Amino acid sequence: MLAVFALVALVVVFVMAAVVVGRESSRLSVEAPRPVFDLDEAVPWVSDRVPFEVSAVLSHDDVRRMLRWNLADLQAAAAPATEPTDDEDDDGALPASPLTVMGEQAAVAAVQARADAEGLAYTDDQVRAVLDAHLAYLEVIGAVGPAEGVAAAASGPDGGVGDGVAADEKKPGHPPTGGATMSAPEKGGGPAEQTV
Repeated sequence: MLAVFALVALVVVFVMAAVVVGRESSRLSVEAPRPVFDLDEAVPWVSDRVPFEVSAVLSHDDVRRMLRWNLADLQAAAAPATEPTDDEDDDGALPASPLTVMGEQAAVAAVQARADAEGLAYTDDQVRAVLDAHLAYLEVIGAVGPAEGVAAAASGPDGGVGDGVAADEKKPGHPPTGGATMSAPEKGGGPAEQTV
């Protein structure tokens, strides 16, 4: 009798485990995996993809520094400062956009400001090349994709993002009409814009 009870308990536990594992595997097969940013992987990848004249001057430590600074700036730009109140929406202003656009010039300037603060000298072309390769890395790992609700026509004719002009430079005071978003916590956009 004890053996029958043990056998029934074993079968019940096995069935419960099979149901849970099956349910979770079907749920995970539908969801896209979350991209994981690995700085140790990103540094050599980015270093290999910058132009020769840039890679000949910058060390991996320089690239690592720039990537960290850029990620910190993107995270800071994405952090909501305050939640808008209902009264703020009634003044005729555009509603707050879930996207924040950091133009290429602003991103380069932010990295340059940090470099100056630490007594390091990088040219704008060096910083721009690293940030462009950084964006390409984020696209490759799947951390950057089309913004939700944006028509395919907002992308460039070749399927790229935008036309090389930051959305905030095209229409000051208006929310961006194109770009790309990242799903986790750092965010980026096209070469001329980083949409958060």
